[in-house]
Amino acid sequence: MASTRKTLERVPADKFDYKPHEKSFTMGRLAVHIAEMAGWGATTMKEDSFDVAPVNGPKYESPVFTSTEELVAFFDKNVAAFRAAVAETNDGAMMAPWSLLSGGKTMFSMPRVAVVRGMLLNHIIHHRAQLGVYLRLNDIPVPSIYGPSADENAFGG
Repeated sequence: MASTRKTLERVPADKFDYKPHEKSFTMGRLAVHIAEMAGWGATTMKEDSFDVAPVNGPKYESPVFTSTEELVAFFDKNVAAFRAAVAETNDGAMMAPWSLLSGGKTMFSMPRVAVVRGMLLNHIIHHRAQLGVYLRLNDIPVPSIYGPSADENAFGG
């Protein structure tokens, strides 16, 4: 999450509307998606399912931010809630089934641990890499994640 935070901190608010292609997310929407997934972690730990478009309620809507500081604060809050929820969850609960629903219909169901690894962590990592490309295309220094980037050496340079 520290590497993801470093990446989100680099997203300037004046580039939130940047899109590398007409089919792409905007940079701001991609950054929010990354930040909101950390919050989905707490929901995954505490609930047995999540319905993105409940029959008798409003569909899920992503938040919108106007500043990088708001975005990072949202991410930090979500990471803290996710970490706390993981700490409170036992092994049995991690193996229990969890389902993603839309309109009351099951889109998928799998053990909670698989949801955390596949739908949340791998998904965050995937989109963080996309965001790194957006940064590069805008001449914004890409942070070191797995090792030095072209903009940072292993010693923070």
